[in-house]
Amino acid sequence: MFRLSNNLIGILNIFSFLLSVPVLGAGIWLANRADTDCEKFLEKPLIALGVFLMVVSIAGLVGACCRVSWLLWFYLLVMFLLILLLFAFTVFAFVVTNKGAGEVVSGRGYKEYKLGDYSDWLQKRVNSTKNWNKIKSCLIDSKVCEAYAKKYANDTVVTQFYNEQLSALQSGCCKPPDSCGFTYVSPIVWNASSTSNYTDSDCSVWSSDSSVLCYNCQSCKGGLLDNLKRDWKKVAIINIIILVILIIVYSVGCCAFRNNRDDNAFWKGRGYP
Repeated sequence: MFRLSNNLIGILNIFSFLLSVPVLGAGIWLANRADTDCEKFLEKPLIALGVFLMVVSIAGLVGACCRVSWLLWFYLLVMFLLILLLFAFTVFAFVVTNKGAGEVVSGRGYKEYKLGDYSDWLQKRVNSTKNWNKIKSCLIDSKVCEAYAKKYANDTVVTQFYNEQLSALQSGCCKPPDSCGFTYVSPIVWNASSTSNYTDSDCSVWSSDSSVLCYNCQSCKGGLLDNLKRDWKKVAIINIIILVILIIVYSVGCCAFRNNRDDNAFWKGRGYP
């Protein structure tokens, strides 16, 4: 005898199973076709997520529709752990992104970014040479500064450039910090001053070479963290919505599990195995 909760769990898991197929397919495609470190970075998480969704969906579908209580119990256990992990990540995301913001510079349309303004945990992640080399490779592959150079190529005088609304990555990675006092030639070409006694270490790291620019600067890491901060806050808000949905699904699943147990007891009472 099927109940409404069993049917709902079955329908929801059909949808999640169908979702797992393109996710798994995308992971396998990247494993065979990925050329850059950025693409390869997504390969394993996508495959893992696809397999996870597929296994959990099958467990929930079979457990709810075929009255297999142990599978439904496994499904509920995974859902419970997922709710805990998602809740922990949401709280963590709000905590680590609570600190740091771009600094307003007088007479500029953009802000400047300093790594030290952000949380210690985030700083440690980007200060790792291994991590930063991968991130830098992604920034170069995404052509952030190439697009920036084309967009502002018509700014022939520095006063025009100073009024531009640059993104955090453009400000931090594609130009030297204003404190260096370099002479503007173009958005990615700045002539160093005669003095080498810079107060900002980024001034010594900057190069007008399009493959170098300020990718190794602390300001670039700060700009990246500012982007990450905004993105993580958006993700955290979405996670709250997902958490509410998961709790509802978990509650329905608990009803389906109770129905399975009651139905099994009913049929055993009538002499059926």
